[in-house]
Amino acid sequence: MNTHVATAPNATLTLNESYLSRRTWGDWLFAVIAIFGAVFAFQRYHAAMDVYEKAILVGTVPVVIWLGWFWRPLRTLMLVVAALSLLAIVSYDGDLKRADTVFWLKYFLSSQSAILWMSVIFFMSTAFYWMGMFARTQSDTFEGIGSKLAWVAVTLALIGTMVRWYEGHQIGPDIGHIPVSNLYEVFVLFCWMTALFYLYYEAQYKNRSMGAFVMLVVSAAVGFLLWYTLVREAHEIQPLVPALKSWWMKLHVPANFIGYGTFALAAMVAFAYLIKQQATETRWYKLTPIWLLGIALCFVPIAFRQRGVGEAGGSYWLGYAIIAAMIVGGILLGRKRIAERLPSFEVMDDVMYKAIAVGFAFFTIATVLGALWAAEAWGGYWSWDPKETWALIVWLNYAAWLHMRLMKGLRGTVASWWALAGLAVTTFAFIGVNMFLSGLHSYGEL
Repeated sequence: MNTHVATAPNATLTLNESYLSRRTWGDWLFAVIAIFGAVFAFQRYHAAMDVYEKAILVGTVPVVIWLGWFWRPLRTLMLVVAALSLLAIVSYDGDLKRADTVFWLKYFLSSQSAILWMSVIFFMSTAFYWMGMFARTQSDTFEGIGSKLAWVAVTLALIGTMVRWYEGHQIGPDIGHIPVSNLYEVFVLFCWMTALFYLYYEAQYKNRSMGAFVMLVVSAAVGFLLWYTLVREAHEIQPLVPALKSWWMKLHVPANFIGYGTFALAAMVAFAYLIKQQATETRWYKLTPIWLLGIALCFVPIAFRQRGVGEAGGSYWLGYAIIAAMIVGGILLGRKRIAERLPSFEVMDDVMYKAIAVGFAFFTIATVLGALWAAEAWGGYWSWDPKETWALIVWLNYAAWLHMRLMKGLRGTVASWWALAGLAVTTFAFIGVNMFLSGLHSYGEL
């Protein structure tokens, strides 16, 4: 008896490809470049590295390769940043005075020039995102320009960071350090991290309208950065205080600011959610999110002047208040058009959740690393220092948010208000503690 197996004429056999088999030649080329770069860095600088820094360098290689494979725009970003940073280093040729004579160093690639360009371009990006929000047509031309400018600003921020690291070592071997040690440096870190995470979600959800809101918090950080540079000359590279002379800083601070950046991103998406929800509200006193934004923006210059750190800014805070009032007024008057351009509630809710989940994971890691650092520096894992206490409050806030989301199905309005409140708590932990409280972290005072 003959038997046969009948198959559909169009049936195909699908095999599960392995992760590595799906890599393109570009992926493998990027991996080779990353490995070569690490080997070059080790050969050139190993004498100045301790065992921990060598371990960090080795561990960075697979992370960089994975990131470049996970999201290919990151691969381009890393290659461009590496190429232009190396151009700046070669152009310096060991002499920082060349920053005044070499054209591209003077105007583009020295750390201060790159960071100033970053600041301007982030403002431009924000403006284009908002122009797209109020455009008469549904075309995303303006928002597309805003997105491209955000990529340029992120690139310049990273170039400025890398070149600043090199410049510090050229000033003196005891001065050079990874530039995440003071408010000036971490605000640059906050700006590019927040923008980069947003750009990832923008690509994933194929919607650029949330950028108008997220870039507001980035522009606010840039505004502080420029003021801080003006009144404190914070761009000057200074030696580390003894408490920061630790390899723990290289891990603790970046992990912390992934948390800060994603929490801020989630809060601005939550704000957009509430604006869309109240778009048809005609009673002005019911538009709570907008009024709270206005109050928060007005509180900033008042708080700084109360602490005596705003006087040197001259008319800076007046300009800040005027721009803030224009933003609040524009959102108030244009809320219906804004609501039409924003993505669905489901998309914004999902972005909010994913951003908080990522931020909470990294903030948890940063908190653990901070405890280990404290044990090494001060002899105890926890001392209830104001900064530590508020870090715990931030952690508990988002732990509760995620618990309610996963266990009780927290969504929508309550989740959005909670995320906004979380930004207020996080901002106080980040800046407010430095302004109003003192303790073991007093080296971060304004």
